Amino acid sequence: MTDTTDKKIALVTGASRGIGAATAELLAAEGWHVILTARSEGALGQVDDRIHAAGGTATIAPFDLNDLDAIDRLGNAVGARWGRLDALILNAAQLGTLAPVPHLDRKEWDKLIAINLTANWRLLAAFDPWLRQSAAGDVVAVTSSVGSKPRAYWGGYAATKAALENLVATYGAEVGNISQIRTHIIDPGATRTTMRARAYPGEDPAKVKPPEDAARMILDALKR
Repeated sequence: MTDTTDKKIALVTGASRGIGAATAELLAAEGWHVILTARSEGALGQVDDRIHAAGGTATIAPFDLNDLDAIDRLGNAVGARWGRLDALILNAAQLGTLAPVPHLDRKEWDKLIAINLTANWRLLAAFDPWLRQSAAGDVVAVTSSVGSKPRAYWGGYAATKAALENLVATYGAEVGNISQIRTHIIDPGATRTTMRARAYPGEDPAKVKPPEDAARMILDALKR
């Protein structure tokens, strides 16, 4: 049975921590119903608990983005329950090892492509029908400056972000004149996340902006 809730529906990938969790909590506080996805059911449950404690609503959907069939099943489930999706937040990503391009590990390269690019393509394919049912569907891709400004030793991660930006922008060009779907590429800049700590282990996290600031950038894009 279709859930006819009046709340807008957003799906956030990588919602168990960092920018994804902050975005999910902010959207819920703004009156959205948020679908939380990540691999860790326990961590998602903690975000879900905080959302409900603050008076918001959420649904957790734990799965591995490597499981493309699971993405399709989630798309079908969202369509069956709500009949639409109002925002798809493509946030989840892996950093990989920072290394010279010739020294990138092949298996790790494949993992970066799978999570940072292929999974996002599959999410677009799975949720495109339901974004089209929204009165104003939005797709947000969280990127990095290295996607457009190459940085030594960041080749693997940077290549996937550059490809993601192009993929989402191309999708936007395809649907922009025939639907209400809008696409947004958001580069939050230096943000206090686990990924940032891995990339810059000597950095003082207190000098980097919190994930909540990045979440606000995403919300502002949805409001424009």
